[in-house]
Amino acid sequence: MAHWHYDRLSSQDNSFLLWEKGNVRMHVASTNILDIGPLRRESGGVDIDLVKRATESFLHLVPRYRQRLHQIPVFDHAVWVDDPYFELDYHVRHTALPRPGTIQQLKDLVARVMAQPLDRRRPLWETWIVEGLGSGEQFAMITKIHHCMIDGASGVDLANIQFSTSPEPQDLAPPRPFQPRPAPRRLELFLNETKRAVGIPLEVARDFRRFVDDTDDLKEDIETRVNALTRLFGMGLSADETPLNGRLGPHRRFEWISCRLEDLKAMRKGLGCSINDVVLTIVTGAVRDYLIARGTDVKATEFKVSTPVSVRKEKKKGELGNNVSSWIIPLPISEADPRRQLEILRALTEELKETNQAIGVQMINQVQEWTPSTLLSLGAQAMSGPINTIVTNVPGPQIPLHFHGARLRAIYPAVPLMQGMGLGIALTSYAGTMGIGFNCDPDIVPDVDLFVRRFRESMERVAGAAKVEIGPVSDDPNLVHAAL
Repeated sequence: MAHWHYDRLSSQDNSFLLWEKGNVRMHVASTNILDIGPLRRESGGVDIDLVKRATESFLHLVPRYRQRLHQIPVFDHAVWVDDPYFELDYHVRHTALPRPGTIQQLKDLVARVMAQPLDRRRPLWETWIVEGLGSGEQFAMITKIHHCMIDGASGVDLANIQFSTSPEPQDLAPPRPFQPRPAPRRLELFLNETKRAVGIPLEVARDFRRFVDDTDDLKEDIETRVNALTRLFGMGLSADETPLNGRLGPHRRFEWISCRLEDLKAMRKGLGCSINDVVLTIVTGAVRDYLIARGTDVKATEFKVSTPVSVRKEKKKGELGNNVSSWIIPLPISEADPRRQLEILRALTEELKETNQAIGVQMINQVQEWTPSTLLSLGAQAMSGPINTIVTNVPGPQIPLHFHGARLRAIYPAVPLMQGMGLGIALTSYAGTMGIGFNCDPDIVPDVDLFVRRFRESMERVAGAAKVEIGPVSDDPNLVHAAL
């Protein structure tokens, strides 16, 4: 029996590597604001050694954190292998903001971190501990993980490993010994992948037999999948050009705001819809107003967003990797009235549910497992074509979390930018708040602060339509927390 070990990336996970060309950076990130609490050194500042020991204590629960990529020769596909040179100090980094340590200075630092690619010769994650924020009572933790390792749902699972519900510092057990397993030689990888490719016809036949055995109505299921693919490809292969789109450059800018989750829930109740409907309506109004301000004829422009839909099964919870599909939704930016926008969006999402567009995307991901790597590479380049931006909305834990006793106050997520995309919007709820992150290319969107203002104004209009008074909407998490 072979003594070496590797894990082959799923084709969906591998596609995130294929997308990463030129100035595309396929890592997801979040900026977390925490109270220093028991992590304070006697001499002041954050005890980085304690942070590293706390991180080391859970590494055995996240094997990918000590694995790196190994490319299969000839095939455009990768595998995970243990990293014999893993060094925690490389991945957990310590820095400080210059005085006065403003929120804007932190945002600028996050943007620089986001702009840099992860080193594929090492495990694909970094954690930045940033002190010097404001009065020094809080610090930031920037987490940066490649999308081939994680999706939104598994990111929440990872947070549940890193953080605790207890406000007391945890007893840190000695780190478990790490014994990296040998990686296969290049020839062994090539031969195994060749053998796999030869067996693809049998895999297709087995998968079809499994599909037939699992379905109650074969004709109906086939029709559903055909309709899903028809709906998906009917969205086209390109998106309209707008001021929010262009050739992606090397720079990034990151903005954020947060609000009370109860305000969004009140809007949902007042309008008789879902939280996601509320979010998409707010985004519609913000996009409309921004495009008008930039001189775009919104009545002659179609603006399509991709909204990821998790298809992660219960038994897959706690595992890293991607189990995600998506909806592609044309926003009704020609409409000014938020109630009318919501009405159209609800009709669109109901139609997407009926036509199972998400199944169409999921089917493409499944078919990738049978597809030659050259075609996968071409497909990866085309996948971002039909959309103008991405809007993600991931529910997070609703109870306060702590990192070795340091209370987590806010989470601001960042979604990667695909080629041609100048802005991505990510939302994560946590402990009664909703953190909203705006990741952009400043060479395409030089005035993202204008978009953020339009987003706030759109939120106020949607709240007005729902007859709801909202609390503070701010980039200062302490203001939002004070209103809870």
